[in-house]
Amino acid sequence: MRVAVIGTGLIGTSVALALREHGVSVWLADSDPEAARLAANLGAGVPLPDPGPETGPEIGPEIGRADVAVIAVPPSAVAATLAAAQARGLASCYTDVASVKQLPVSQARALGCDMTSYVPGHPLAGREKHGPAAARADLFLGRTWALCPAPETSEQAVDTITTLVRTCGAVPVRTDAAAHDRWVALVSHAPHLVAAAMAARCEAAPAEALDLAGQGLRDVTRIAAGDTGLWTQILAANAEPVAEVLAAVAADLAEAARMLTEGDPKSVATLLDIGQAGVARIPGKHGGAPREFTAVQVVIRDQPGELTRLFDAAGRAGVNIEDVRIEHSPGLPVGVAELSVRPAEAGPLLAALEAGGWPVRR
Repeated sequence: MRVAVIGTGLIGTSVALALREHGVSVWLADSDPEAARLAANLGAGVPLPDPGPETGPEIGPEIGRADVAVIAVPPSAVAATLAAAQARGLASCYTDVASVKQLPVSQARALGCDMTSYVPGHPLAGREKHGPAAARADLFLGRTWALCPAPETSEQAVDTITTLVRTCGAVPVRTDAAAHDRWVALVSHAPHLVAAAMAARCEAAPAEALDLAGQGLRDVTRIAAGDTGLWTQILAANAEPVAEVLAAVAADLAEAARMLTEGDPKSVATLLDIGQAGVARIPGKHGGAPREFTAVQVVIRDQPGELTRLFDAAGRAGVNIEDVRIEHSPGLPVGVAELSVRPAEAGPLLAALEAGGWPVRR
């Protein structure tokens, strides 16, 4: 497979890195030449030659046409980028990675794009960081990747893009653009605004209050560090479904505030119980039913190499670490690493770490 990636931000560069690990030829392009150059220096591919009279409308006789063009630009720029790529004859089929689907699809139709070769897509993966330097080849491993072909999209194009998605390590899920936008409002877009609203409470908070911040606050606010310009576009493009989710969340919080103000904290337990039930329905790390894990806490010194030693000790014990969190102790040269493992592996891990002199707690 030969792939052209247009847009070398976090997602585009991560797609390129994932494909390069499987020997795929990748060409890179970006409106910011420095971003494309950085992605290339990271090993994500080589720069895409500029079209010109000497190369013709396609990539060029020395390269040939790409099998797939991945359009990794903000939602409002997808359709115009698709139209330009198709006019150039860049690839046999096209996909995008925008977080909303109805907007680019409707705009692509309005511009007269060839919809038979276009498979709208959206990998449900990301980070709070952005740019090519934040890219990771394993970003999509086990993650859902929505594919939203239009009625006129050819099955050959769908099959090709499905192969690309699986090559990146993701799990393709086929749906339609309207359903996609409705559900990502619940699982992605509204949560970002909720995180931002909570993080905003910290902006004017006294320093002594933030000195008490623990992992709970970090978990709730982590995604609020995302790129403001991109998220403004995403939210504006999916405004109505996001507003519906936010209104429901706001109603729940207002009711909880009323209960607490009126001295009826026990009634808040209903919301907490429903919240626990909702968490239990969120798929696990690799999709499917969530798994129960046991947390093993280990005191580690705050110095280079400690995490490597800890992971090596777990590996020698034959234990797979499913997740890890680190909490630093304010003013102390130590921290606590919380290792999530399967319940049956907690005992062997504890025994191995204790034998190695690690202070542990379950």
